[in-house]
Amino acid sequence: MALNEEIKNNIQSIKSEAKAFLDANIDYYSLLGFKVVSKATGFLLKVFAISLFIAIALLFLSFAAAFAIGKAFDSNTLGFLIVGGAYLVLTIIVYALRKSIIDVPILKKFSNIFFD
Repeated sequence: MALNEEIKNNIQSIKSEAKAFLDANIDYYSLLGFKVVSKATGFLLKVFAISLFIAIALLFLSFAAAFAIGKAFDSNTLGFLIVGGAYLVLTIIVYALRKSIIDVPILKKFSNIFFD
């Protein structure tokens, strides 16, 4: 009988230790998930804020350039067409090189966030 009681006690002990181990793992992975989500969210918010300010600055610089070019050619329409054409050429170049200048750096940054 003593052997049966000892086995039951050992099984109860193993059961309680396994439960404690699983609870600790759940807590660990919950905290890890929170860390990853907060880092990714912070990164996205920083990129959004910086992009917003750059876009506003670029808008004002574009108007200034268009009016300056228009004044040089005595035609504001021509100034805006030249600035618009420059942006179109820049867009085509960025689209052609999107994998090397956009996709790969973003993938590397998110890999560092998720696997660090």
